[in-house]
Amino acid sequence: MASTPTFTKAGTKATTPAKLSKTVFDVAPENHTLLKEAYVAYMANGRDNFAQTKTRGLVSGGGRKPWKQKGTGRARFGSSRNPIWRGGGIAFGPTGEENYSKKLNTKAKRLALRQALSLKAKAGQITIIETFECKDGKVSQTVKFLDKIGAKGTVLIAVSQKDALVERATRNLPNVKAVDARYLNVYDILNADTVVISKKGLDIVTEWLDAKEAK
Repeated sequence: MASTPTFTKAGTKATTPAKLSKTVFDVAPENHTLLKEAYVAYMANGRDNFAQTKTRGLVSGGGRKPWKQKGTGRARFGSSRNPIWRGGGIAFGPTGEENYSKKLNTKAKRLALRQALSLKAKAGQITIIETFECKDGKVSQTVKFLDKIGAKGTVLIAVSQKDALVERATRNLPNVKAVDARYLNVYDILNADTVVISKKGLDIVTEWLDAKEAK
């Protein structure tokens, strides 16, 4: 078990540092292929499919044959909406029905999460806090607290339960994102400069990624 910087709810240094499970926060990736797959899968599964082009059958006009079939010396054409004509339809374009989602099995997802958390722990970018209190849900309180614990850059806050107050206290900060510890993902972890986890959130993450995988 490795220790990591730990702070109280007031932002002061805790006397007893939190312990990180080696089976969750000390997993060296053999290579970064799995991390890349999990990262790309997250982006692909959140992709909106709005792109759509018109085929020759959807472009208006073109019902009349441009010129007669024979006798003009020109190539035969049945419609001015042919894809090789300017103003014609698009061949093989997106239809809006494409499926860009990617699947990753549960075991691989959890391993990728452990690898991502281990990289952050090794880099000293994980901070544990007693709790993340947002009594008034004010953004200014969040800014002061993060400044006290030295959380800089892009900050990911994992709490045991993301309620309305936590959402209100963090949503207007461009470089801060709060998530429920049960919904941590490789994309957010790797993009964060500092990962802040509450003690209850740490218990949830450890039980989720450690106990179940041990079976």
